Amino acid sequence: MAKKKTDEQEQPAEGALATVAKAVGKAAGKAAKLAGVAEAPAAEAPPAEPKQAAKPKIPKLAPKNKSRLPRKEKKARQKAALKG
Repeated sequence: MAKKKTDEQEQPAEGALATVAKAVGKAAGKAAKLAGVAEAPAAEAPPAEPKQAAKPKIPKLAPKNKSRLPRKEKKARQKAALKG
């Protein structure tokens, strides 16, 4: 299996003071994370835009205004229309 590269393996020419500073920084970060301290933002984030009202949903098949009659009534109306 391939071995993970660590910071020390990538830059061996780095000074001892810089290496120690990185180690201290990592330890301080872990301690702050455990204590629940939030990270300081680098720049002020712009305020979030307010949400717009949801658009009304348009159904694909619109409901029809068609009266539903029982079969016998429908047939009676058809016969009445043929007679007169």
